[in-house]
Parts: sequence; structure tokens; C-alpha cells
Amino acid sequence: MPGPRPRAALAMSPDVASAVLDEESLTALAALCDLAPPPVLDDLSTPRARGVLAGTDLLVTGWGCPPLDAEVLRAAPRLRAVVHTAGSVRGHVTDACWERGIEVSSAAAANAVPVAEYTLAMILLTGKQVLESAREYRAARTRPDWLRTSREVGNHRRTIGILSASLVGRRVIELLRPYDVDVLLYDPFVDEAGARELGAERVDLTELFRRGDTVSVHTPLLPETRGLVSAELIGSMRPDAVLINTARGAVVDQDALTEAAVAGRIRAVLDVTDPEVLPPEHPLWRCDHVLLTPHLAGSQGNEWRRLADLALSEIARWTSGAGFLHPVRRERLAFLA
Repeated sequence: MPGPRPRAALAMSPDVASAVLDEESLTALAALCDLAPPPVLDDLSTPRARGVLAGTDLLVTGWGCPPLDAEVLRAAPRLRAVVHTAGSVRGHVTDACWERGIEVSSAAAANAVPVAEYTLAMILLTGKQVLESAREYRAARTRPDWLRTSREVGNHRRTIGILSASLVGRRVIELLRPYDVDVLLYDPFVDEAGARELGAERVDLTELFRRGDTVSVHTPLLPETRGLVSAELIGSMRPDAVLINTARGAVVDQDALTEAAVAGRIRAVLDVTDPEVLPPEHPLWRCDHVLLTPHLAGSQGNEWRRLADLALSEIARWTSGAGFLHPVRRERLAFLA
């Protein structure tokens, strides 16, 4: 006879729950588990939360989930698994979870898809110098002499440098395969054969920045990657090269990037900065060589459904005893965003 249905609860901010988990997703979840009734848990210290946790086997988490520390876990003696409906679990899965042997899954693979799509779009747009041309066209209101276009414009045989073979970095390389571009990869954990298998040429960090027409940053923010894209590396980039950052702002020496961009020596597409929203007076806001976007590369709008679908698939596997297809391993946590 099948065992009892696992009891599940949602732990995330209410706004996140309403955005990511629509009625269809909640119905599918309720078909797999006995789901605790609303409201969702966004404070795990309240008497109600402790009462829900006491009978919970599975936590479905999202952005805004409080840390699952030892005190929380003492209130959740039955908890066996955490399924995260977003990417990184570093903000809420603590050492206490690993020590307890709780299984963890993440929708990072689903969230990597729109980030990679955004990156591809920006590689192609900046290679064609679309933003600059549109700005000049709006000002002149007449078509320029297209036969005098610089040979630096276009994406034919452009060299694209990928910093880190993360989930996003690998997806970007995959999306670039149909295009006539040369792809370079720097990742200290990928050897030459591994890079070739991905479809890239393995290079060191210095060569990545020296040769790349575009360099796209996809490394997680770790103590050893803070400021990794240094002033020296930025200074080595070829004139009019493009730096794209969809990872974390603190990976890049922002002062050096600002200086190079304001001087018009390089261009940049920044979906992330440090701090996340720059002060109103920061020179990057008014720099024509920089496109700033408000951390929108990750899942938004209809892309949230992809996160929910992956989480539901993982829960279905777990409840059937098949195990997670996208597990998060403690020993790999240091390499994840």
C-alpha cells in the first residue's frame, strides 16, 4: 500500500507566492501533497508558523524565505526536503539543513534560461551597435550612409568571451552555436577537452579579456570572485569592446568600469551593479556607452511559470521516490550563485 501523502507548506514572501504560483500550479501541488492552507509562511518564528512546521515533510520555498536555521529545524522534526522555486538557495538553506540530511532542489536551471536569452540578445544588439545607431538616428532623423559603416559593426566572426561555465554560461554558449562567432571560455574547473565539448576555446582570464570583442560575466559572487574583473582586466579590453554583467555587480571593479565607459573606451550592458540600484548622481546613469537594466534578466512575467513547472516536476519525482533531477549538493554550494 502507498504511504501517507507528504505534508507541504509554502515558505516565501506572499507577493512572490502570488506571482510565481498561480492557481493552476497550486492545484497541481495540492494533487501531490497535503498543502498547508494560506497564508504562506514568511516569518518562521510565529506560533502559527511553528504549528505548521511541526507537521511539514516538504517546504516549497521562494524569494523571501527566512533562513532555515537550527532553531527553525527544531520546530520541523519531520522536514525531509526543500524545493526552491527560484535559483540560489544560499540565502535560506543553512548548514543545519545539510547536517540534518535534508534533500534540496532548486529551479536554478529554469531561471538560467531567461538570463541566457537576455545575454544572447545583448551580445547580438551590441555587436550590431543597435543602441548607438538608434540614438543617432533619432537625433539626425535621416538615414546615414550605410556603405560607410565601420567594419567593427556586426556579428560576423565576433569573439565572445564567457566568464564561468555556470548554468547560465553554459546555456549562453549553447545559444551561440548557430551564430558565426568564436567563443572563448574561462573557468578554472573546466579543462580544454571540457571546453571543446561545450563548443568553446579554453583560455586564461587575461586572454579572455584581451581577445574578447564581448565579455559576458556569469560567475557567482564568492569571496574569491569579488572584484575578479579588475581594473587591469578592464584596461586590457580592446577599444569599443563590450562588457556584459548579469551575475553580481560586486564581481566587477565598478570604479574601473565607470572610468573606462565614461571615457568611451569600452561599452557595457549591466543588469546588476553594486549597489543594486546606483545612487542618482552616479555617472553610469548618464553614460551613453552603458545600458543599465533593473536586474530583469532573470525570470519575470510569464517566465515564472517555468520555475513553478520545474518545482512541481521535482516534487512529483520526490513523492514517487525517484529523487530530484536538479538536486543541490552541499559540496557544490560554493560554486553556485
